[in-house]
Amino acid sequence: MSRLKSFLESYRLIIYAIIIGLVFYFLSNMVFSEVQARLVGVIAFLVTLWTNNGLHMGVVSLLPIILFPVLGVVGSKDVVTNYSKTTIFLFVGGFLLAIATEKSQLHKRLATKLLSIFPNTPRGVLYSLMLTAGVLSSILSDTTTALLIIPIAAFLTENSDYKFRLLLGVAYASLIGGIITPVGTPPNLILMDFIETNGLEMIPFATWTAMMLPLAIVMMVIAAEILLYGLKKENFELVEVDMTKRPLSIDQKKLVWILSSLAFILAANPILKFLFDFHVNEKLTLLAFGLFLFLPKVDLLEWKEDFAKIPFAIIFLFGAGFSIAMAFQKTDLATEVANMLVSFNYLPPIVLMFIIGSGVVFATELTSNTALTSIMIPIIYPFAIQSGLDPMLFMFIVAISASYAFMLPIATAPNAIAMSTGHVKTTQMMQRGIFLNIAGIIITFTVALTYWRLFL
Repeated sequence: MSRLKSFLESYRLIIYAIIIGLVFYFLSNMVFSEVQARLVGVIAFLVTLWTNNGLHMGVVSLLPIILFPVLGVVGSKDVVTNYSKTTIFLFVGGFLLAIATEKSQLHKRLATKLLSIFPNTPRGVLYSLMLTAGVLSSILSDTTTALLIIPIAAFLTENSDYKFRLLLGVAYASLIGGIITPVGTPPNLILMDFIETNGLEMIPFATWTAMMLPLAIVMMVIAAEILLYGLKKENFELVEVDMTKRPLSIDQKKLVWILSSLAFILAANPILKFLFDFHVNEKLTLLAFGLFLFLPKVDLLEWKEDFAKIPFAIIFLFGAGFSIAMAFQKTDLATEVANMLVSFNYLPPIVLMFIIGSGVVFATELTSNTALTSIMIPIIYPFAIQSGLDPMLFMFIVAISASYAFMLPIATAPNAIAMSTGHVKTTQMMQRGIFLNIAGIIITFTVALTYWRLFL
């Protein structure tokens, strides 16, 4: 009996996921076809495991390769190809650049430089850290950025009332900064992949940045002010930071040139396409720059030591997300759900946008934003088409809203990393995160209806 109890306790979270998956399967069977109901059940099972950490994220992310074919949802070849898309190799290149940034200590030099520029005040220090995190997160993953900057934020002060604000500031800025570029966060990549897969007009890197930068700046300012609210000035104190003007190391200079060259190419790409009808493949370009770091005389990365640092669990998570999106389309589940949503098309488009955006913002607190975006975008696209609405605008609202996970530590990696320091309480995150969630809904909705329409 004790052995059975021990077994059940060990598998408790997995059993919960199986039960939830079966409940969703039986409920869906009343509305959808058998294959579609199986897909819904598998997705509910996967999302539960992603949420409750019953298995490691990487293990869960590989399960679609087995479950989809075994349950007759889609064939194995259709699933496996989603784990080798060019979008995934784009992120491999991004991770390699992030690893080189950490290895060369360039991120610390950037933080030190910013701390020397901004005023030595509570607001100035917070803004300097958030700006650093936001800039890095626009080209690196939000997880990598949080891992790089949060240790700096934790080091800067011993005062608990100020420290948790700095840590949350970095976590929030990592999420907000991710929306600035197509490569900044997984939902952006999923949207770009969907646009490419369905033959829609691609959004150039620079155009995306021009669309998102004003939104990110406003969100960053609001996040900082929410975090500063209630801070007593007498609680502000910093440890001494090395502000000496040491020259950059040789490796840091190399990396600055490489990152600057990459930024120039990505910024010039839409201009080249407009003037000369020529453009580079941005996904392959990022991978090429990542591999460039291994070349002799560059020597910023070493294969055995550094390639193993790539978080393959995140890579597999992308593959799972792409597989879910593919299965939604292959089984026509996306069309079925879209048809159900059409019954609400009597509502004004503005109301529909607001409802969808709000739903995604709060849903992403409990589920993987990658999985959520993978599920929602294939549904929103046919729904918008059938309703005579702008599908690009709706898909952008979904993708950007999925990054607004500010309330719970399980919602996203930067929040979890901030919590892992032991200096942030869940209540502190929730109390400030809910206001930032609401602000994100309102601001994104406003920007979408006004500024984004100039580009889409």
